[in-house]
Amino acid sequence: MMAQRFAESVVEDAALAWLEALGYAVLHGPDIAAGEPSAERLDPNYRDVVLDGRLRQALARLNPDLPHEALEDAYRSSVPY
Repeated sequence: MMAQRFAESVVEDAALAWLEALGYAVLHGPDIAAGEPSAERLDPNYRDVVLDGRLRQALARLNPDLPHEALEDAYRSSVPY
């Protein structure tokens, strides 16, 4: 019996559809790539683990009463670099 194979893109497309159905905004990677007008990535090779701007916005939104320095501490402890 031969094992059936599938492409990674099948899993990725299913995950993106599920997240979009939950209300998440799904963006095309090259649209937010380094060097583009709406860039969110810093690394042109897509090795960013964290989108810095999104992390900072989420920390501020989720912790509106924290002072700026506490938010910066939280940011620094969250990024892998």
